Formats: sequence, structure tokens, C-alpha cells
Amino acid sequence: MVQELSLIGIGTGSPAHVTLEGVQALRDATVILLPCKGAGKNDLAEIRHGIIAASGTDARVVTFEYPVRDEALPYLTRVDVWHNEIAARWQAVLDAEWQSGPVALLVWGDPSLYDSTIRIARRLLPAPAIRVVPGITAIQALAAAHAIPLNTVNGPVEVTTGRRLRDLGWPGMAETVAVMLDGECSFQHLDPRGIDIWWGAFLAMPEQILRRGSLGEVANDIIAIRKAARAKHGWIMDTYILHKDT
Repeated sequence: MVQELSLIGIGTGSPAHVTLEGVQALRDATVILLPCKGAGKNDLAEIRHGIIAASGTDARVVTFEYPVRDEALPYLTRVDVWHNEIAARWQAVLDAEWQSGPVALLVWGDPSLYDSTIRIARRLLPAPAIRVVPGITAIQALAAAHAIPLNTVNGPVEVTTGRRLRDLGWPGMAETVAVMLDGECSFQHLDPRGIDIWWGAFLAMPEQILRRGSLGEVANDIIAIRKAARAKHGWIMDTYILHKDT
């Protein structure tokens, strides 16, 4: 029985994003689970391997294939089934490979913000003690890359998803909106008047791309750059911050 599972936030692509606590958690682990996300995404695994090597850990690295979501299912059902399958694959690997000691899993960004790793870990049976080691979020990395504060003085900020931005529009009384998990450039569905955008992809990697400006002026540029970068790399991770002049 796995008694402790450490979920380690590793930031957005730079080994320097891993905290000293995260490095120690890697060194304490006896097994590190590493996901393989399919053809064209090998560099994601390579980044994780680089972080593991830099930590100096003696842990054994075991890989598992990431399942694909069934797009035919309704959204919430699709995600629930997907999470069950991820947990089942973790379970199968651990049943076959684990012998003793703590297990670690590297989580892109931070496990607490728009990430389901903690929820998935709670589906393991028997349930291990879950240790969460915080990391740099994509929002932090984006704000730092653009050298901006996330909020205005006393101004409200909302963190949401591209899906909600498309379905519900600008959220409530927020001045600033940080958008996660948006593969469809949902900002193009907003009235751009009075809105500025700070966008970034491949944050903290050598491939990092940044764009900023009035939404009406740079939206099409961002859409084109994103499409080209995705075609070149086979994948893309991006996020953006919107601010409305109220």
C-alpha cells in the first residue's frame, strides 16, 4: 500500500521554478510517476526528466500512458470518466512497480489551481496520504513575464476558464480576468472595447511567446501566432490576462 503520495508543483517549464521543498520531495521519493502524453509531446516528458535529473534524486522513474478524453460524452461526464481512467493507470503502475517508500508525481504549474491531480489522487485505493508541494502557477509566470501586477489597487480579480468566458461572457464585477484552459481563444467572443490583454505561451521555456495590447488590435495576431506555434510544436500551453477599463 502506498502510504504517501507527493504532488509537486513544477511551474511552467523552467527547472528554476521548482522550490527547495519540491527538490527535497523528489529526493525523498522512491518512485516518481511520469506521464507520457502521446506523439508530438515528448518534450513535455523531457522537461520532467530534466527536473528530476537536476534534483539529484535516486528515485526510480516509472511511466504511464495518459488516456484520451471521450469527446462524445457530455463535458462533466467526460471529465469524470477521464479522471477515473487516469487513476486506474496510476493504480496499475504502482501495483506493478512500487515496493516501498514515498511516491512523487510532478504537476505542471501548481496542483491547487485549475488542476485535477489532487482529485484524481483521492480515487486511489487504498487512499494514500497526499502531500501537496506548491509550485509557480501559469498566472504568476505570465504576470512576471509581462512585468505587471495582477490586480489594480483594491481591484477585483477573477480566475476562470475559456469555456465559461465563451458561455457566460465577462464575469460579474471583475476588473481583471485571468483565463485558464482555453484552447479556443475565447477572448474573440468578447466586445473588445476598453479591454487590454496580456497573453503568453510556453512560459519560462526557451520557446516563450508574449503579446500584449488592446484586445481589438492584437486578438487576430494572437490567434494566428497560437495556431502557428501549435502546428510547429504539436502542442501548446498558453494563458492570458484581460483587464477592462471601468
